[in-house]
Amino acid sequence: MQKNKSLKGLLAVSAVAAMFSAFGVQAQTTPAPSQTGTSSANPNMAGKTTPEGTIDNTNSTGMENRANQASGMSGASGSTQSGQATGGAVGGAQNRDATGSMATGASGEGQTTAGGATAGAKLSSGDQKALKDMAMSDMAEVATGKLAQSKAQSAEVKAFAQQMIDDHGAALQKVQALAQARGVTLPTELDAKHKAMSAKLEKLSGADFDKQYMANAGVKDHKDTHAKLVANAKKIKDPEVKALADQHMPVVEQHLKAAEQMATAKSGTTAGK
Repeated sequence: MQKNKSLKGLLAVSAVAAMFSAFGVQAQTTPAPSQTGTSSANPNMAGKTTPEGTIDNTNSTGMENRANQASGMSGASGSTQSGQATGGAVGGAQNRDATGSMATGASGEGQTTAGGATAGAKLSSGDQKALKDMAMSDMAEVATGKLAQSKAQSAEVKAFAQQMIDDHGAALQKVQALAQARGVTLPTELDAKHKAMSAKLEKLSGADFDKQYMANAGVKDHKDTHAKLVANAKKIKDPEVKALADQHMPVVEQHLKAAEQMATAKSGTTAGK
């Protein structure tokens, strides 16, 4: 029994000694952690991922790549900014040139005005007179037409007066637009003859007004206007003034014909006498 106990104790001591011996061997064979950062146990800790997706496994290589990337980015940025600045300067100069050219072209002769007339050379004295005569006739018909609207007794006379206001008012606007474009100063008030006629009509009322209005503003004035258009047409040189006079002619003729018919029907005699 004593021998068996001694044997068991010896075996236990041998087992413990074997365990310590194995632990010591393992401790000697385990490598110490790398202090340089280049150990293959953790390769991703060193270097930098390159644009191609590969990994530089040394600090020096990673630094070189980072330096090259920074240099490339700086160069690209500088080049881009320089290109933008240069392009912007050139584009701005081109825009300024285009704007200047457009402004110069807009100020040239032959431009169309807001009234539809075209600026051109100065008109001759005959052409200026033709414009002034048309303006005066239009102004007179509008003025007496407005007077008839307030004083006429006949609905037919009032309708005729309204047509004078509309037709001669539109014609006057065309004359004014062309005169402004060509530097012609038009009369701004009625001449002595038309002022006298308006003053005479102002004193009348009822049937007397209707008769005198149709005889004077209706017939006599349109005859005078027609005669001036015919006479001026022989002297007009400017094509735009000629075209405007040609537009007046059929309107004046139509007004004269209507006025003569109305005046004859009301008086039973030749209108204007």
